[in-house]
Amino acid sequence: MKSKRLSTRDVCHIAIFTAIIAVVSQINIPMPAGVPMTLQTFIIPLAGLVLGTKRGTIATVVYVLLGAVGVPVFTGFQGGIGVVLGVTGGFIVSFPLLAAAAGIGMKAALARRGGTADDGVNSLRMGRFGFYRPIHVGLIAGAVLNYLVGMLWFSVVTKTTLSGAFTMVVLPFLITTVIKIAIAAWLGPKLRIILVKAGVL
Repeated sequence: MKSKRLSTRDVCHIAIFTAIIAVVSQINIPMPAGVPMTLQTFIIPLAGLVLGTKRGTIATVVYVLLGAVGVPVFTGFQGGIGVVLGVTGGFIVSFPLLAAAAGIGMKAALARRGGTADDGVNSLRMGRFGFYRPIHVGLIAGAVLNYLVGMLWFSVVTKTTLSGAFTMVVLPFLITTVIKIAIAAWLGPKLRIILVKAGVL
């Protein structure tokens, strides 16, 4: 039976992806409602696809905790509990759901090809819709959860109606979300295969 404890390699993978998330988080476009358009919602699901559900989620949780205690890893080099309690807080605290959902989708996709979340990439036959479907479902589910928590949080903090919150912090991001999901679903499995074959994962 495989140990469920994190190995030194696992910890290194988690640390590397946490750092990558922090760096990529600084790539953003300010928006009128105060919730910026960022690449966080691209790199975080990618962590789940590449590292798997457990390690990808832990990397994201570590990122959120670092920001919450004051390390300036959030967008705009911000940090502190004030950011988490602000208008973007719902999106931030639900980031781990993005990684977890993506990881679950990848695990289901690998299972369709007779593999596992850890070593099944060598048996994949890429390019078939049946393989990518669970990945797309996982990515979409994660995005929906992130938007739902973020919108509700924004509504409470700003005392805005749900319809108003949807118009301000969901609707303007839908097109870019579709693009991010499409790219992540295509790139994630390929990156995982490359890293596993190289002996990195």
